[in-house]
Amino acid sequence: MRIAGFLLLIAGWFLVLSALVLLRAAWPQAAFVLAGMAVEALGLGMVLRSHVTPHGRHG
Repeated sequence: MRIAGFLLLIAGWFLVLSALVLLRAAWPQAAFVLAGMAVEALGLGMVLRSHVTPHGRHG
């Protein structure tokens, strides 16, 4: 789950950067930037969740 979170972080960055480079109109550019930020937030949530959950039995 940690690897998927990191991949989502990278995918979100690529989505934001490609929207800024390829789209010229303000509304579609803003929509894709917000979508990219949402993908990044999902990835960050998955990474943080994988660090918080216990892996195996301790003690």
